Amino acid sequence: MGQLIENHAVLTNKIIMLNYWPFQQRKKCVKCAPLLAQSGRDILHIGPYQLKNQLIVAPMAGVTDRPFRELCLRYGAGMAVSEMMSSNPDLWKTSKSLNRMVHEGESGIRSVQIAGADPKLMAEAAQFSVENGAQIIDINMGCPAKKVNKRLAGSALLQYPNLIEEILRTVVDAVDVPVTLKTRTGWDLDNRNCVNIAKLAEQCGIQALALHGRTKACMYKGEAEYDYIRAVKQAISIPVIANGDIDSPEKARFVLDYTGADALMIGRPAQGKPWIFREIHHYLTTGEHLAAPSIDEISEIMLGHVKALHQFYGDYLGLRIARKHVSWYLKEHAPAGDFRRTFNALEDAQQQIDALQGYFENVA
Repeated sequence: MGQLIENHAVLTNKIIMLNYWPFQQRKKCVKCAPLLAQSGRDILHIGPYQLKNQLIVAPMAGVTDRPFRELCLRYGAGMAVSEMMSSNPDLWKTSKSLNRMVHEGESGIRSVQIAGADPKLMAEAAQFSVENGAQIIDINMGCPAKKVNKRLAGSALLQYPNLIEEILRTVVDAVDVPVTLKTRTGWDLDNRNCVNIAKLAEQCGIQALALHGRTKACMYKGEAEYDYIRAVKQAISIPVIANGDIDSPEKARFVLDYTGADALMIGRPAQGKPWIFREIHHYLTTGEHLAAPSIDEISEIMLGHVKALHQFYGDYLGLRIARKHVSWYLKEHAPAGDFRRTFNALEDAQQQIDALQGYFENVA
């Protein structure tokens, strides 16, 4: 491990130096090519789709709805994956679910995640999603939530490789769009089977694999284990997307260099900070840091996001969903504690807008 870290440090220093060269000079320098390849500059393709860059919004239940995906794409993400859709058709009937299952007209590449444990129902959910605008189907085998795992879905499937194979083959055969997989390093610390699952996924026709660097048992505790992502990347030829704890431009650079991953998937660090994609992309391509957004820009982003939630869900549901997003945006604003409590008690959409405008007028 010590040698790996030492080698990583040498490579990172070379890449950082390279990033300060003008781009045209880098292109002409034959010695630059290996470093550029190691720095992960090749643009990721998933099937026929070429991503704008290496940065992907992770699917997060209750978070990555259409307004959030559109916002992250606007602020630098190369692709955004939808929040998971249950393969159980009995759960498709609420207005909220129906709203979230239509993807026609969305910006960018439309990747839709499905979750479940029944191969036939998973195939039907994939077909339904494609009929409603999905261009890529992503299979959820990474969610550690108890309510998902008790139905044998999400990361619970990591205990059953035979069922995994049946699900993957059935879904791949059911649709004519690329199918990807999101998973974890294993069920628990004694059962890390991600390399075998990755090889199986490739054999079944999966076209890209996103790997969160924790086991199911770890949930989100501790630190992501990038050695396992590195091992998976070395074991398969399909694109590997690294996920877990990528919360800064420097961390993004480190993870790309250390794991050799083809792309990065960012989830929780984007909550309340959708511009993180812009910051990371700028750093990866220039080696320089962008200035943090101004209060005026944050105000504009927040107000636009809240209005989009009201419009997408309607006032009643939209204002309730807006509460958690506003809390995330303001979690590092020292004066915002009392305001968040007041905001969360509001029961009128226009009152939310007025309150936000008043808050930023006072802190500007």
